[in-house]
Amino acid sequence: MYVLTGGANTMLFQSDTAYLKACERNLVTSGLAWAKQNIRNKSRETFEKTVELDVSKMNIRGSTLIVTIRGLPTGEEPQAQINASCSRGRRTF
Repeated sequence: MYVLTGGANTMLFQSDTAYLKACERNLVTSGLAWAKQNIRNKSRETFEKTVELDVSKMNIRGSTLIVTIRGLPTGEEPQAQINASCSRGRRTF
């Protein structure tokens, strides 16, 4: 009985980890696409500001996506800082 419980817990942990990694990858990719679009359009209202994007339609419970674009208006090479967070149960990535 303990062996089966241990095996089931391991499988659950591994499947949760795979799910969280996939969600994080999707969030980061979405944030990068948004940042590239704003850099390409040189949308000055988004530079040097922290923007929290609405990710509710992605159906990832407990997720946030925050993007900050730095550089271009000040003459530097543009850089995007992407902070993604997602959770499942008690675990958060």
